[in-house]
Amino acid sequence: MPDEITPLRRVSHTALIDFVASAYRAAGIPEADARKAAELMAQSDISGADGHGVFRLPQYIRRIQTGGINTRPNIVVHRTAPGTALVDGDNGLGALVVSRAVETAIEIAGAQGVGWAGTRRGNHAGAAAVYAAMPVPHDMIGLYFAVGNANHLPPWGGVDMLLSTNPLAIAVPALEEPPLVLDMATTVAAYGKVKVAAQQGKTMPEGWMIDRLGRPLTDPNRSDDGFLLPIGGYKGAAMSLMFGLLAGTLNGAANGEDVVDFNKDDHTPTNTGQAICVLDIKRFAEPVAFKRQVDNVIRQLHGSALLPGFDRIRLPGEDRAARIAERTANGIPIPTSLRAALDKMAGELGITKLVG
Repeated sequence: MPDEITPLRRVSHTALIDFVASAYRAAGIPEADARKAAELMAQSDISGADGHGVFRLPQYIRRIQTGGINTRPNIVVHRTAPGTALVDGDNGLGALVVSRAVETAIEIAGAQGVGWAGTRRGNHAGAAAVYAAMPVPHDMIGLYFAVGNANHLPPWGGVDMLLSTNPLAIAVPALEEPPLVLDMATTVAAYGKVKVAAQQGKTMPEGWMIDRLGRPLTDPNRSDDGFLLPIGGYKGAAMSLMFGLLAGTLNGAANGEDVVDFNKDDHTPTNTGQAICVLDIKRFAEPVAFKRQVDNVIRQLHGSALLPGFDRIRLPGEDRAARIAERTANGIPIPTSLRAALDKMAGELGITKLVG
């Protein structure tokens, strides 16, 4: 039966972390790195970013097994100036490389007020919001940019795939309200959603993709016949370009035609680039007062009169916070098709299947 009408079995957050860590260990990742990468992956799942969490694990394991990812990288942080750093990931797991960059930017921001860290020679790292939100508990604001790991977007008016979904994520802390967390691709839908739809046997809504003649494309299994559409027309394509320059070109990472399609190539190092900017709130305002004012802005927006057809004002990060609460209490849903893929991977690795 299709996943959408079959009750989804759920697993606890802890069980998911344990499973992912065991898979990484079996593939040759050292214990501490395996655990940290598993925790970061599970953050995508518990927040509802299902296309960037354990869904990606079989693909990551394949790349490790074929030599496409370095299991024991020497991640080096180059402090390029008092306020900036460049992190060379040595082709390690993306989560390990990007988290090191975020930790570095937080440290720099604590000393300088603003910290910027770029990455090169990294890999796909999961949901952008995971990394933008890391500064929030430190009373800091996070801004994250990345180059996507496959080009699915042409320049505006063209048909050659030279741009990616290059996302932006921004996280701003609040006091009593959930933090505001924006996580958006520069395309109408992230390509991970296309892959999830294909795995679950679903069609895509019109407006996600078009074919090379400009006709709607709704079969995710035919995604190679077309390309994703940018948000806001030419404006989204321009944002993809600029974010790619910040996260890729500036760091000596792949951008444009240099991007390796990791959906089709398990062997070639991707040289993925990301960038994180961290702002220390206390350099601009007293943190509690600032967060209280963020609460006030949120409540003002919630108090807006509604257009017909709307039942509430939705702000970035609210649904994410609700999903975290719900999945923490009830477990993380694993679709039948994904569970089958994970069971197959577990059998090949010789590890215990995901229980739940």
